[in-house]
Amino acid sequence: MAIDEIKLIRPDDWHLHLRDGEAMNAVIGASAAQFARAIVMPNLKPPVTNLEQARAYRDRILAALPAGSDFKPLMTLYLTDNTSAQQITEAAASGVVHGVKLYPAGATTNSDAGVTDIRHAYPALEAMQRTGLPLLVHGEVTDSQIDLFDREHVFIDKVMIPLRKDFPGLRVVFEHITTAQAAAYVSGAEEGVAATITAHHLLYNRNAIFIGGVRPHWYCLPVLKREIHRQALVQAATSGNPRFFLGTDSAPHAQRLKEHAIGCAGCYTAPHALELYATAFEIAGALDKLEAFASLNGPAFYRLPVNTGTVTLRREPWTIPDSLPFPGDAIVPLAAGETLQWRLQG
Repeated sequence: MAIDEIKLIRPDDWHLHLRDGEAMNAVIGASAAQFARAIVMPNLKPPVTNLEQARAYRDRILAALPAGSDFKPLMTLYLTDNTSAQQITEAAASGVVHGVKLYPAGATTNSDAGVTDIRHAYPALEAMQRTGLPLLVHGEVTDSQIDLFDREHVFIDKVMIPLRKDFPGLRVVFEHITTAQAAAYVSGAEEGVAATITAHHLLYNRNAIFIGGVRPHWYCLPVLKREIHRQALVQAATSGNPRFFLGTDSAPHAQRLKEHAIGCAGCYTAPHALELYATAFEIAGALDKLEAFASLNGPAFYRLPVNTGTVTLRREPWTIPDSLPFPGDAIVPLAAGETLQWRLQG
């Protein structure tokens, strides 16, 4: 018998881009409608590198929320070659900062200020290990000699494994994993390693970028991979393993910047994230595993309470809008124009 309604403990998004200013004002309501909390990425221009900046960004987010929203932003710092142990200690004690983001320099959008050599960050990492503040990893090497599609699994050997040997007590989230190698690594790693998985990496393989021509709204980093990797991610997400949890990596870009000669990387999924995840879990025959992935595993890793309240998804076919308002332009959500079978109830 087909299930027509799914009730979940209110979920969280453990990897979200909100941007700032008018762009943030345009997208924040979508995430607040879907999730209770979110780990907010710090790759603004300039990046959020210290507690003072994190507090100020948090205040701007709270001010931009729709009236009556109780959405809670969980702030992060942007790790640089110069992040000090003192900055980490202050952040960990603040109750405001919940993680520190490692962007290898040049790996993705607004990552130019990222870490050029992981050894430069060792004083900060030692402080993170001591305080329990998690390291949130964009897991790709940036060596131009490494094929784009191999950068994640090369990162495991070149960075993750040595890093964990040097800091065995460091808590690490391998964010937006995209490969079978990453899923296997996280499953078998020592205690303190977890991973987020996006809806688009569960639903699509790299063919989606090229069907009928180049489709820039499916382009993200890390890029979509082969079908064997998508299947491995689905298996991990639906396995019940508490190391895997929801992180949308929703990344808003103006339509003109996506449909550009050098288009921006990022998929905008905030308005229909839970519907996309429900679709992926239903295809896998694992709707009974969705609540743990969306609502329980993340809080357990981040040592936060599980949310109170519930949300309801109902089987109700609807069409994803072709575009949505965005400052000076429009924004195209992932899979615009396609029909989904699940809809979050307001």
